[in-house]
Amino acid sequence: METTTREMLVWTALCVAAAAAASLLLLLLRRNSTTSGRRLPPGPRGWPVVGNIFDLGTSPHASLACLKDKYGPLIWIRLGSVNTLVVSSAEAAMDLFKNHDHSFCNRHLNETMKSDDGLSATVALSQYNPYWRMLRRLYTTELISRKRIQDTAPLRRRCVDKMIKWISDEADGTSSIEVVPFVLATLFNLIGNLVLSRDLIVDPKSIKGNNFFVLNSELAELIIMPNVANFLPSLSWLDPQGVKKKVKEKLDLILEIVGSFVEERRRTDIQHDQHKEEKEKDFLDVLLEFEGNGKDESAKISDRNLNMLILELLTAGTEATVTTVEWAMTELLRKPEAMKKVRAEIFEVVGDERKIEESDIQDLPYLCAVIKETLRLHPGPFLVPRSVVKDTEFMGYWIPKDTQVFVNAWALGRDPSTWDDPSSFEPERFLGSNIDYRGQNFEFLPFGAGRRICPGLPLAHKMLHFVLGSLLQSFEWVLDNGDTPETIDMGEKFGAVIRKTIPLKAIPRVLNPCAEGL
Repeated sequence: METTTREMLVWTALCVAAAAAASLLLLLLRRNSTTSGRRLPPGPRGWPVVGNIFDLGTSPHASLACLKDKYGPLIWIRLGSVNTLVVSSAEAAMDLFKNHDHSFCNRHLNETMKSDDGLSATVALSQYNPYWRMLRRLYTTELISRKRIQDTAPLRRRCVDKMIKWISDEADGTSSIEVVPFVLATLFNLIGNLVLSRDLIVDPKSIKGNNFFVLNSELAELIIMPNVANFLPSLSWLDPQGVKKKVKEKLDLILEIVGSFVEERRRTDIQHDQHKEEKEKDFLDVLLEFEGNGKDESAKISDRNLNMLILELLTAGTEATVTTVEWAMTELLRKPEAMKKVRAEIFEVVGDERKIEESDIQDLPYLCAVIKETLRLHPGPFLVPRSVVKDTEFMGYWIPKDTQVFVNAWALGRDPSTWDDPSSFEPERFLGSNIDYRGQNFEFLPFGAGRRICPGLPLAHKMLHFVLGSLLQSFEWVLDNGDTPETIDMGEKFGAVIRKTIPLKAIPRVLNPCAEGL
């Protein structure tokens, strides 16, 4: 006898209810058996089954930051059945990274992230094990070493020159443009050259590039969207919202595009095999040649994981930098006096007869202050979630093994006990200051700290200043008709990075002769 659709829905609902009840019972039993006589950090009382999910709101980073005044620098919440610790102060972050980094160095992967083993094979999401250490070593020695960054300066120069040319071709002095597509295409091509020795996008309107960006954006939204299975892992087998299935489908489509880039490079190598020894090695060559250490099979890179690593570079190497440049331009347009100062500094140091170079960055303290202030106000909301390796005593509290750990980077940068007038864009606060974002100043951690600090920081440092400085030197940026500094939309879209809800549009007017005829 065939099962009707209605009967199937009823059966599914019963399964969900039974699993939820079982999860609650197991949670209560586990809590009673493991927390007896031990002190957890303070936090808001949660609801049965769902815990503190409703306390997060639409802007979890801001909602959790508000709880600091009531509960202190460490906040304990329960997201469904997932125990979660939120680190919300510089003092707590310093203690974590200086004294407990090894105990907190694993990654917490929600059920959505477990949709495909390839996601956990990336540098950002892999557990702290020989495979991760091997990848980290490859990144730091073959991709972002000081020598490698110095040697690839001409690549960055060429990619930025193309960006200025693209914008110059669009600039008629009266029409506004979206800044993001030009910066995104530039960074995409830069990573493409570092990894695959080729431009991946011919221009910002590339169909293939646009498909990649759309799919990648859809994948990111699926990964961060509220998912019952993430909060109640015991329901993962049901995939009640179908999220894991959708993630798998999107990831396969994206990896097809990445795989096509790799195959094109391989075909090129075969066609030019006689010149292979003369070709400078890129990161794909390193990955293809690497076969593990011969002792640990888990430290070897499979073909699928190779594509995942390239996808990670294309995503992580572009998203955060693009977002920071867009917010920097937005803040400068909102504060004309800061825009005037940074442009005056560039023209005083560089002039208008040559293009700004990476070597100029050290002589442009106000530009550096603008970047720092933007990263303070608009970092990724949380560092990539960590997982506690073993039961740990932390700041007088007991933190159980497998606890999910959020470091609220957004809250650290806006803490009024650390920063004067924390919500205002004031680059001057960094002039003459030794505060930096390299993981030693715990009130300012846009790139993280400790063992899991962002490995791409040295390259991001170069590109943030180089791209923003080039945009400011080459063009005068004017708000679109009807917009004023007071009316610029500052709406935020929550995600792994916080993007503008409405993309920035402004009118570029060519100023620097260097921008003409590139």
